[in-house]
Formats: sequence, structure tokens, C-alpha cells
Amino acid sequence: MTPPAFDRATAAFEYRYPLAEVLRAFKYGGKLALGQFLADALALRTQSERWPDFLVPMPLYSARLAQRGFNQAAEIARFLALATGLRLSLSTLMKIIDTRPQVDLPWKERRANVRGAFECDSNLSGARVVIVDDVMTTGASLHEAAKALKKRGAAEVSVWVVARALPDVVDG
Repeated sequence: MTPPAFDRATAAFEYRYPLAEVLRAFKYGGKLALGQFLADALALRTQSERWPDFLVPMPLYSARLAQRGFNQAAEIARFLALATGLRLSLSTLMKIIDTRPQVDLPWKERRANVRGAFECDSNLSGARVVIVDDVMTTGASLHEAAKALKKRGAAEVSVWVVARALPDVVDG
């Protein structure tokens, strides 16, 4: 297996009860006020990290965004930018392919599902970028997103997620 395209990953929590229920309420129940709590926890966890030039949320494909009404990663990233003073870019990274939801797939199929799904049209020469997301399971989507950013010149891509799922926590 190839190593991930991102340089490091930091999670505020392990993905398990009761946090898993909080994330579900936030992401699928539209409880957007929980974004403040999630971002504050992430800000606390990353305070000793090397600060990036800017944050980018993991993007959703346009149809999924329209269906859900919001991008959970963008909501967390907005609160995180406010809490840390870091710059936020909502347009640097785009999802250009409507892939199947990763949660519906076994772990071994996830990388193929998102291959080539992200694009960046900004010049990132030498930039240190952090991708913000809610949950990292296999890291397949984050790997592909980091590849797109590095292709446009990002010197360093880190991943900051609210929670990290461990193999014994999810089926696969």
C-alpha cells in the first residue's frame, strides 16, 4: 500500500461513543451549533502543531452539498478559523466527481472510489495547507485531496480531523 499523500494527521478524538453520536447529530441531524464544540476541541488538540498558511475544508460534491444543505467540514473549519485566527479558503479544493459515500464501502474499496475525485486550481507554491474534516477512517479521501493540493505546489499538507476511526470500531 502506498503511503498517504498528506504529511501528518491529527485527530482530537477517537471515533466512538459518545462522540460518534455527537458527530452524527451534527452531520446528519443538522445540529450545526455542535460545530463550535468540535472546532474548539480540534483547536485545543492542534495548538502545539506548526501553524499552516491556511485551512481548507474537505469539499463535498455539489449534489451532496445541495442535498445536505451544508458542508460539515466547512462548518468546522469556519469555527476553527475563528478560534485560531488562521486563514480559511473555501474555494481552494473542489470535489469534481460524485463518488459513492465512503461510509457505504468496505475499507479496501475506498481508495479506488475516490481516485481523482478532487481538484485544486490555485497556485499553492510552497504553501503549508491543512485539510479539515470531521472523521478519518481509512484516509483514502484525505489522501486524494492532499494529492490534488500537492500537484498545485503545496509544500506540506496536514490533516486535522475531529475524530479518527480505528479498525476495530468500524466494519470492513
